Amino acid sequence: MSVKPRVYLDYNATVPLRREAREAMIAAMDLAGNPSSVHAEGRAAKGLIERARGQVAAAFGAEGADVIFTSGSTEAAALACAGRGLHGAAVEHDAIRAWITEDLAVDRDGRVQMSDPGRSVLQAANSETGVLQRLPEGLAVTDATQAFGKIPFAFNWCGAEMAMISAHKLGGPKGVGALVIRRGTDLAAQIRGGGQEMGRRSGTENTIGIAGFGAAAEAAARDLADGVWTGVEKLRNILESSIADMAPATIFVGKSAARLPNTSCFATPGWKGETQVMQMDLAGFAISAGSACSSGKAKASEALTAMGYDAATAGGAIRVSLGPATTEEDVLRFAEAWGEKQKKHRARAA
Repeated sequence: MSVKPRVYLDYNATVPLRREAREAMIAAMDLAGNPSSVHAEGRAAKGLIERARGQVAAAFGAEGADVIFTSGSTEAAALACAGRGLHGAAVEHDAIRAWITEDLAVDRDGRVQMSDPGRSVLQAANSETGVLQRLPEGLAVTDATQAFGKIPFAFNWCGAEMAMISAHKLGGPKGVGALVIRRGTDLAAQIRGGGQEMGRRSGTENTIGIAGFGAAAEAAARDLADGVWTGVEKLRNILESSIADMAPATIFVGKSAARLPNTSCFATPGWKGETQVMQMDLAGFAISAGSACSSGKAKASEALTAMGYDAATAGGAIRVSLGPATTEEDVLRFAEAWGEKQKKHRARAA
């Protein structure tokens, strides 16, 4: 009896490492120099970083902006938001919520209401629901971590002063990201020392990780231009139609709003999301019950609560996020397996 391979449906948590990123990182391992050194070896390492900076800027539509490499979006959020007294909503990622006053309203579709963009933070796309926001001109900060590489997005026309992005969300390595800043924007460094990264983020750069980030960004831009995510969206729609046919009472969060092409968040009130995640894991499917950083915590999704869903619904939500390697067979297998578990849950609850 053959064992069916596992199916990975958690691309919003992290994307498997791209071949292009792996090859770039392996090549970078052979560079001996410190990028801050002035000798030939150091210049070679510095050149690799600057090449990656250009790759990221081009893919993100940020030519002419400053790309500051960090350890990820969480550090970029701290660099952008700390001490600025910014406002935001409870649908933001925890990395943002740590630095803001949560006083912006959210409607049932997950769209944030804003009156003072210059003093506010607004995500481009929500990691749990996939809901896209309209970014107003003059916005202080946007979290573009989930949007980058999945939808057409250009920093130069998004209206924000700063944006944070992460390599592993588009097939680069974990532990490297960037804060993108409009040139001329005043920003105080949070990590002080040798003055690397234009004086905004001291510390020897993660040369290997940055090389992988640049290669992944370039490859992700090609995928987007080639229409790869249009195909992913079709699979997401097949998944939701299959789930709805089997369980008509299922609540699809944010379905009437513009969403990322790969993200489906749906809820069964009273059937805990974490229980669903464990059951589907045992059945061979990797999904989540929210953002990866909050997964495993015994509480209902705060993003869904902010959208007005009750605790039973918010606690019964799961996120299925597809990627370029996902197939129609994958989504149909998942829908069938989920449907079987849902029937058993309904029978127990009757």
